Amino acid sequence: MSKRSRRTHSPAFKAKVALAAIKGEKTLAELAQQFDVHPNQITNWRGQLLEGAAGVFGSDSHAEPAEPAIDLKTLHAKTGELGLVNDCVRGAQQDGTVADRKTMTDWTHARPVVRQARELGISRGSVYYLPRPTSAADLAIMRRLDELHMDFPFAGSRMLRDLLAADGVKVGRLHVSTLMKKMAIEAIYRRPITLKPAPGHKVYPYLLRKLAVTRPNQVWATDITYIPMARGFVYLIAIVDWFSRRVLAWRLSITLETDFWIEALEEALARFGSPEIFNTDQGSQFTSMAFTSVLHRENVAISMDGRGAWRDNVFVERLWRSVKYEEVYLRAYGSVSEARASIGRYLTFYNGRRPHSSLDRKTPDHVYFNQPLLAAA
Repeated sequence: MSKRSRRTHSPAFKAKVALAAIKGEKTLAELAQQFDVHPNQITNWRGQLLEGAAGVFGSDSHAEPAEPAIDLKTLHAKTGELGLVNDCVRGAQQDGTVADRKTMTDWTHARPVVRQARELGISRGSVYYLPRPTSAADLAIMRRLDELHMDFPFAGSRMLRDLLAADGVKVGRLHVSTLMKKMAIEAIYRRPITLKPAPGHKVYPYLLRKLAVTRPNQVWATDITYIPMARGFVYLIAIVDWFSRRVLAWRLSITLETDFWIEALEEALARFGSPEIFNTDQGSQFTSMAFTSVLHRENVAISMDGRGAWRDNVFVERLWRSVKYEEVYLRAYGSVSEARASIGRYLTFYNGRRPHSSLDRKTPDHVYFNQPLLAAA
């Protein structure tokens, strides 16, 4: 079998693929098959297009002279800055993971990639390596894992491996763990907090312990869950009012990028005002400056639960269970647009018509807006 030669894609092709990813009408698996590129490459091009989009409308600063005069003071400052960069690279060699250091390589830089890899302390092979796309067999396992996680949220990779084996599915524990990370799920139980936040990200204390939540907009919470489809998968994020259980905003996304979290948050703030406290888990998307800066702008106190502590975000976990068993597992979404429309209809039903035993058989809309129950027709 001959080795496949490395391909070079035109800027127009990259833009076409990135625009399709931003549109979000197909899963990464479907886009990868359509354009014959790796899902990770699609995610990278999508991010590059979003970062460079502002440049299409010009720069805020005036054009510089064609040949500016040499400023020795600035030149010396740049030399010092280069020394700081070298110090950061040396620090990355000692502290950063291979994946973290791999993101520091620049394919467009004049410095050869081989030399960049050597300076970052990683092998050349790790720079060129791209993980394999998710296979059909793995997608089937992931769907079953999602069902088992809903039934047994305390189950870790070892127990899930054994539960899969009881279903006749033979798979190793490490592979189960890999798929769980891809699905953004983990066993939920109390354990010592030993995780480290992403570099530069602050982890906030948990503010809801022994707090009496007595009114709407006192506390909002958010989380993400995996949604299986006929081909591939997507992610669902929801922002929930703790007191009423009402879903205030939600989004579907084909990637785990932070931008769609921020879109949902901005929508909830624009429509319903600001909560006093906003609770999340310690995922890197929620600890990022892009996300927390929106909450700081609105003077919202940020609360973050302990990793794997199910009681800290129990109402969102209950929402996911309802969404999965009453909607997702009954469908086989053929497209992202179909999933978005169907889940949207269910969440409208969940907010406006589905009674909750914890709300004295009222709906989230009735409790949130303090409306009396309408008489049955």
